[in-house]
Amino acid sequence: EYPVEIRKVIYTTNLIENLNGKIRKYTKNKLSFPTDDSVMKSVYLAVREATKKWSMPIRDWGIILNQFLIIYKERVRL
Repeated sequence: EYPVEIRKVIYTTNLIENLNGKIRKYTKNKLSFPTDDSVMKSVYLAVREATKKWSMPIRDWGIILNQFLIIYKERVRL
């Protein structure tokens, strides 16, 4: 029931697949981690590395933001 522009943003899986690949890259070399904290640190480093490339703006963001403002007027604050 979302407009086409919002659906394109919601259903884009490239970013998710990229993030999963980075996490896998950081964790696959270890067969086991000594503590839960070490797993969290590895995942943190993977996310930090992946977010360095997240600099591209979302296409048609102005239109999408306006649609979010209409649909969720009480939840979106600028």
